[in-house]
Amino acid sequence: MSQAATKPIRVLIVDDDEAHAEALADGLELDGHQCTVAHSGEEGLRLAEEQGFDAILTDLVMHDRTGLEVVEQAGRLQPDAVVLVITGHGSVETAVEAMRLGAADYLTKPVNLGELRAKLPRAVAAVRDRRALVELSRQLDKRFGFESIIGHSPAMQRIFEMLARVADTSATILILGESGTGKELVAQAIHRNSPRKNAPFVAVNCAAMSEGLIESELFGHVKGAFTGAVTSNEGRIVYADGGTLFLDEVGDMPLETQAKLLRVLETREVLPVGGNVAKKVDVRLVAATNRDLREMVAEGKFREDLLFRLQVVTVALPPLRERQGDIPLLIDHFISEFAEAHGRPVRGISPEARTLLVRYSWPGNVRELRNAIENMVLLARGDVLEIGDVPHHVTGEGLVGAGSGGYQLEGRSLAEVERDLIAANLKLMEGNREKTARLLGIGERTLYRKIKEYGL
Repeated sequence: MSQAATKPIRVLIVDDDEAHAEALADGLELDGHQCTVAHSGEEGLRLAEEQGFDAILTDLVMHDRTGLEVVEQAGRLQPDAVVLVITGHGSVETAVEAMRLGAADYLTKPVNLGELRAKLPRAVAAVRDRRALVELSRQLDKRFGFESIIGHSPAMQRIFEMLARVADTSATILILGESGTGKELVAQAIHRNSPRKNAPFVAVNCAAMSEGLIESELFGHVKGAFTGAVTSNEGRIVYADGGTLFLDEVGDMPLETQAKLLRVLETREVLPVGGNVAKKVDVRLVAATNRDLREMVAEGKFREDLLFRLQVVTVALPPLRERQGDIPLLIDHFISEFAEAHGRPVRGISPEARTLLVRYSWPGNVRELRNAIENMVLLARGDVLEIGDVPHHVTGEGLVGAGSGGYQLEGRSLAEVERDLIAANLKLMEGNREKTARLLGIGERTLYRKIKEYGL
């Protein structure tokens, strides 16, 4: 039984047979449940409107209202409550009609108290579990939907628009991008925005497996197929049946495995290693790579026919250095995420530290920025991240537009550093003072005064 069912259940009993209703309430209260009794349909609906209940138990035949009316209206008043009906005067067909209107189950009169005490917790637990699954699905949508991918730059907006058009299809999608650009996050967002969202999302890193292991992992194997195969394994493709299979670093897949994958895409059937019976599968394939597959085709390292199959829709994720305007948004997002996750009081970042992060080239892309912010939040000495909290490899080298020698801080006055920060950000924002002020975390009037002060 679900753990949810062990909580006390708030029950509304609606029955114009007062003795019968009180007997049911007494029996349920022995199990610790909280019962409220209504001796008419009208009173029951009034209580359902005024109070909250986990379950409503109603007779189908009463002197003022039918149980079917109670079932239908109670469902609107208490959409999260379980409704059970009692049939005695009517027929089982009437109880079935009540279930069509939303009742979870029915009992015959006189009600067997043991049957009621067993059915009620099970029905409530099932509803609570369904509610938890709906909430989990909502949280997953929030975490892995397109809105969870931070990016206001024109390049990212174009990608979101394209993905929104193809996510609800079964088209195969190839995601291109450097390591750390968020290829798996995009694949998860595609899955969460597709009709397959409630089916499995199965990820396979092709670069992390040996040639012998990857075929067994993908296609499965039968018992005795090779040394050590003491049991059968269905494989990741079968696990993803009805859902989405994400093949990360597909460019690292061996040629022989590529041929077998191509056959799966063509036939929609999977033949396990060592087996002779294929299994039908319905899988949407999303693949990703940081390699140039066309170049690999020319070198004979990747099958051209498989590439054609994979690139029905191609998404090229830009590296972080090509969308610097998104970095401030990512910084704020990661500060909030890690301050909450690690219980740190960090609430922001200084303009100087923010500018250093924006100007860094981030060869590891979003993943590297995320790791850097987590490190800064964990080691921060105050509630605002300062230049001293920025990792050394960021402060001294790799600054976009800083020249080969990096940005020199030592031996310079605060005014000189501030002037350069403002000048660099004005250039970055193409002279837009409103955006520059927002990036620096200062007011537009303050920025205007500083521009005049430094003669910029």
